[in-house]
Amino acid sequence: MLTGKPVTQGATSAREPTEGMAPSLQELVALRSVALGRRRAWHGRHGVTGQALSPLRGRGMEYAESREYIPGDDARHIDWRLTARSGRPHTKLFQAERERMTVLVADTAPALYFGTRVRFKSVQAARTGAMAAWVAVAEGDRLCALRGSSREAPLAPAAGARGALRVLDALVRWYREPPANDEGLGAALDRARRIVRPGSRLIVLADPASLIEVPAERWPALSQHHEVIVLLFTDPLELRPPAKQLPMQSGDSRLDLDLASPAQRKQWMATFSEPLRAAMATLPLRGVRVQAVSTDEPGDAWLPLLGRPRPLVA
Repeated sequence: MLTGKPVTQGATSAREPTEGMAPSLQELVALRSVALGRRRAWHGRHGVTGQALSPLRGRGMEYAESREYIPGDDARHIDWRLTARSGRPHTKLFQAERERMTVLVADTAPALYFGTRVRFKSVQAARTGAMAAWVAVAEGDRLCALRGSSREAPLAPAAGARGALRVLDALVRWYREPPANDEGLGAALDRARRIVRPGSRLIVLADPASLIEVPAERWPALSQHHEVIVLLFTDPLELRPPAKQLPMQSGDSRLDLDLASPAQRKQWMATFSEPLRAAMATLPLRGVRVQAVSTDEPGDAWLPLLGRPRPLVA
């Protein structure tokens, strides 16, 4: 498998990134107007108004059920009897008010911190996650985010601008440079599965190659009870490489990759194109909405996915 990256001009250190190499909080906050404007336009064309209803029950006057406590829940509603019986904290839910949780799952694989057009894939992931956060806030969702690291707890679910800003701050930290202690997308989805409740919206930000480590049966298990959207970040060079020699940097070594060679071009396509093709073909069959997002795209073209019916699980 190829492990090097194409040499780019004008590269700087991770401590002093140029525009497009690392996200900024100011940039992600400014995307609020873009995301909400696109949402209003979509809803206007399809006659949708108001906030989306969720099958999750919320807090009102009539007791409905209890579920395991999630950080951020009101401590006044702890179900002390069930907590004592189970040994795990539970909170009470009530019938009147509905709520939904949107969970952003951030893949932080090293392959994302690269790009040849406009911005790095990691920056595009942060921008896309920010737009998802602003849409979730507009729809009245509680918002949380996590990545594949057991050393960092998932962000506690929170609503409103406060919840969005906490997520945006995390995206800036995670996508500034590759974290040293990431355990992979599979671990991130395992952590998400433990905190989501039926009716949640799960938005996965990932490199196509990261999906290889996720067992195929994981997706229908998630999509059966949740709305699952997977956004895969690509760079034009990965999918449309030139048929010529390409300088590559692998650690301290530099080599010239001859993409005019049929064998090396086949290996390149197997590394970069095949994981994307496989994901686009198989995930919808498992009840998952999926879209590729290139580094040279605006980053909001995926938002109509939020208004589509979920695909049926085969």
